[in-house]
Amino acid sequence: QVHLVESGGGLVQAGGSLRLSCAASGRTFSMYSMGWFRQAPGKEREFVARITWSGDSTYYADSVKGRFIISRDIVKNTVYLQMNNLKPEDTAVYYCASDRNKYSRVVVTTTTEYAYWGQGTQVTVSS
Repeated sequence: QVHLVESGGGLVQAGGSLRLSCAASGRTFSMYSMGWFRQAPGKEREFVARITWSGDSTYYADSVKGRFIISRDIVKNTVYLQMNNLKPEDTAVYYCASDRNKYSRVVVTTTTEYAYWGQGTQVTVSS
């Protein structure tokens, strides 16, 4: 059984930073690309960032490009999201997700392309 567990969320002032972590188990982590999504109250879940299974390619939503960095540690089976220069509009529950397909290098930003999800971690940015 696959488990994804996010951590690192919290309350931060605008302009501050947070680093989210997502620990994976139950699947060969290194075979799957990983993504981060977020969902604000009353809004649909939206794509934030993606990293390929090999870690050599990343992709970001325009809204976070230049501020967020996704990375992964194959040894620790963990994917990270470093969030800098946070804005109040970044407030949301953040979810990590594992790609449906092995060794995918396709840039997928829709929730249906991800097979497994964590429970989410709340990020609140105050103005």
